[in-house]
Amino acid sequence: MKKLLSFLLLCGVFVMFSSTANAQDEPAAQQESAAASDLSSLDALSAAPAAEQPQQAQQPAAAEGGLKVMHQVAKSKFIEGGAGWMTPILIFLIIGLAIGIERIIYLNLATTNTDKLLQNIEKALDEGGIEAAKEVCRNTRGPVASIFYQGFDRSSEDIDAIEKSVISYGGLQMAKMEKGMIWLGLFIALAPSMGFLGTVVGMIMAFDDIQKASDMSPAVVAGGMKVALLTTTFGLIVAMILQLVYNYLLDKIDSLVADMENSSISLMDILVKYKAK
Repeated sequence: MKKLLSFLLLCGVFVMFSSTANAQDEPAAQQESAAASDLSSLDALSAAPAAEQPQQAQQPAAAEGGLKVMHQVAKSKFIEGGAGWMTPILIFLIIGLAIGIERIIYLNLATTNTDKLLQNIEKALDEGGIEAAKEVCRNTRGPVASIFYQGFDRSSEDIDAIEKSVISYGGLQMAKMEKGMIWLGLFIALAPSMGFLGTVVGMIMAFDDIQKASDMSPAVVAGGMKVALLTTTFGLIVAMILQLVYNYLLDKIDSLVADMENSSISLMDILVKYKAK
């Protein structure tokens, strides 16, 4: 930046002297005013970055202030909605997210590079036979490797028996992948239901207040209506968050199941070729 300002200053001086040489008949006052304007423009350029720096420094502080305001608003609305209705919905959110995160980690760890696994197994079969292939399956994580191990462990039986064993073991692996999903679906249904129940109770409270005050003014019904709206809103937000997690897990499970089925077919082909040797 300093080099740029120096270059601009030299250009300004050069322009000033060239204009003086070309126009000697101009008054000295006009030349002085032109030089002063050039210097003032350079001062403005040098002062501009210094003025921008405080504005850039204020942006993180403004973002932190916005987060604090949002946190305070969410906290106040949670209290206004009533702890008796909002706390169960919050518990549903926490437990549902815990189940979802655990399932996401489990399913991602269960994902296997099937093509590479098949190549390693075929190589192990050619070099060391069934025991070498079983060792490759033991050292590989995931349901696909477990299914392969089950098939190689029964390689002494006929193909039909091996196929039935692989199918049964595949169903067992699918049940392991779907563990906890029923609870996640339950919380997706319970969160808005609890919110709607809070809505009904809030409306009853509002009508009770109207009956006691014998007045239909907004001040009388505001408390009950606020509870009704806040519990419904919070319940729907929790249900939408958990529904996104649930759908992601279903898609991941479907992908793994399809991979298991394709791998089972490849396993049977490998065993048929091995037995035919």
